[in-house]
Amino acid sequence: MPTELEDLVEFLHHGNTQIRQIACENLVGFSTAQPSLFKRHQLLPVRDLKLLAKDYTPIAKNALTILINLSSDEEVLECLASDDEFLESLLKKLINVKEPNADEFAMLLANLIKSDHLKKLQTLKRKAPESVSTSENAIDQLMDCFVKGAEGGLNKHANFDYLSYLFADLSQSETGRSYFTTRQEYDGVVPITKLTVFTEHKSNIRRKGVASTIKNVAFDVASHPMLFSEDEANLLPYLLLPIAGPEEFPDDEMMSMPPDLQLLPPDKQRDSDNTIITTHLETLLLLTTTREGREKIRAAQVYSFVRECHLHVEDEEVREACDRLVQVIMRDEEGESEQTDAELAKAQKQIEGAPPAQDEDEKVVELF
Repeated sequence: MPTELEDLVEFLHHGNTQIRQIACENLVGFSTAQPSLFKRHQLLPVRDLKLLAKDYTPIAKNALTILINLSSDEEVLECLASDDEFLESLLKKLINVKEPNADEFAMLLANLIKSDHLKKLQTLKRKAPESVSTSENAIDQLMDCFVKGAEGGLNKHANFDYLSYLFADLSQSETGRSYFTTRQEYDGVVPITKLTVFTEHKSNIRRKGVASTIKNVAFDVASHPMLFSEDEANLLPYLLLPIAGPEEFPDDEMMSMPPDLQLLPPDKQRDSDNTIITTHLETLLLLTTTREGREKIRAAQVYSFVRECHLHVEDEEVREACDRLVQVIMRDEEGESEQTDAELAKAQKQIEGAPPAQDEDEKVVELF
């Protein structure tokens, strides 16, 4: 005989709205405690939840929360990500500036991007939502949502912070990195330059996803001149500001620093998340892959910021990342002997075993 919980799951497709709502409310906790409950009858409950995600707002919110939690399961992920119709409805809801559950749709999409089925998101075209973007490319629409929608700028119910995790996942592939470093026709902007301004944003989620995306993009050595260029990405200040604290520097060091980093206020604070600081330090290390990059890093007095970071942040991973970077910065170019740029690049790609990598917290979003 079916258990009471199994009976409750059956009510997900009940014809009465109130009964569906009660069922969803009571099943949210079991999506993490007992996920197998939703895999009965060839994932019928999951198929019900896909429909409920478009239901009355309170029902949809709970249905989305359950799907977000269940999407860590490979079978459920496959069911969701392979459904083109569901993907389109998800995008439509996410980009709707009046959608109350837009952030939940963003969280779910950030989880679904881990499926190979979602590689198509980079080339997917759909009608341009005039209130958000003029581009017919789905990825551009999501980028515009993320940029314009920060802190309720597009939708008073949403901040779209979790889209930063989606971008971090996309940037792990060569084609994904190509998107972030290629000037887009519809607005003439290189996408990575839209993200760098958020390295000091108040949202830890947004900062963390952006930091991982920038790091992954830095694995593309060919893009380094653009990343360094003050007329293009001008990346160094955006990497160094989160690392910088309130310390004062000697005049000879300060005058060589990028203008945005000179005379920082006495109440300047480093990023409160040491994993983000570590990510930025690893990005700086990747930018030393070529001799030209190393020279730019040295000229910008990056060593001074890394030195102070090492002194004032009591975290083993941060200090190890500082040590690795300092070893490269302080190395005499003539003393590198037979080590070629390619060999140095290979060594730097071993930062986390295999490039690109993502913070553990970004792998799957779960809601409780």
